[in-house]
Amino acid sequence: MNRLEQHSTLSRLYALQLEVFPEHEDFLSRRIANSSDEHLVELEHLAQVIARIGEGKLETIARDYAWLTNEMLEEEYYFRRHGTYRLSTFEEAERTVYANAEFMQKYMNGVLFSHLWWGNHSRVIIHFHREFLSRIKQGAHHLEVGPGHGLLLYLAANSPRTGSVTGWDVSATSLRDTRHALEAMGVHKPVTLEAHNIVDAPSGKFDSLTFSEVLEHLEQPRDALKTLRALLNDGGKIFVHAPVNSPAPDHIYLFREPEEIVEMVRDAGFAIDETVNFPGMDASLERARKLRLTISTIVVGTAI
Repeated sequence: MNRLEQHSTLSRLYALQLEVFPEHEDFLSRRIANSSDEHLVELEHLAQVIARIGEGKLETIARDYAWLTNEMLEEEYYFRRHGTYRLSTFEEAERTVYANAEFMQKYMNGVLFSHLWWGNHSRVIIHFHREFLSRIKQGAHHLEVGPGHGLLLYLAANSPRTGSVTGWDVSATSLRDTRHALEAMGVHKPVTLEAHNIVDAPSGKFDSLTFSEVLEHLEQPRDALKTLRALLNDGGKIFVHAPVNSPAPDHIYLFREPEEIVEMVRDAGFAIDETVNFPGMDASLERARKLRLTISTIVVGTAI
């Protein structure tokens, strides 16, 4: 029996992706074949959320995912030739990526579907949902900096352990998109969205904090983590997710080993509770380290 038959939304998005990007069939078939039954159940839930976010434009999102894979390949070729990312400053990223509205829309659409098709991406979301949210204090005041599509913010808002949920982003446009996504996903708990740059973060104290896929976009990630520490109450929990050896159009800070991320979090004033590594391409961690393949690294810490 087709393993996707039991997962109607995942099956529908899978068929749509292959329709617009048939060259991806081998990759996607391996993705499903290498997924446990339990993981497919999680992917179905994620597919339902993504389908609600993208309602009315799913074909466009699937096409933009195909476009994104080609963009990522170009960055991968550069990384293999030079051993560095193409960009190294925020000004370069602003000029070549963030200021290009058409590029950014396609990029964000493609990233949305990557949460389904790239195992390391989906496993980060599942770990956040299953593990991190279950460990925060009951009634936690929760903050996410850089919520993007709002997937993690949605999960936090739907968690019975959060008392209040806040999202900060430097871009009012990004926050508008986050709000749209939260409304599409059917969040019932009030979520506060505010435009802030963490360099000039307002005062405030939170019990838990999410900082996912932001460090690699910063020139000074250490300073950002220290700022976040000041926003957490003692004993507060932080969930940091950053990629290792992961070239992308707007990545500027290269982490070569997961331990570099762990060290930064520790030096910012956190005791390390947990480190989890999810290599891309279903590679083993040993192989990913040896060949400098992408690794999605999670570091969970307690503010001390």
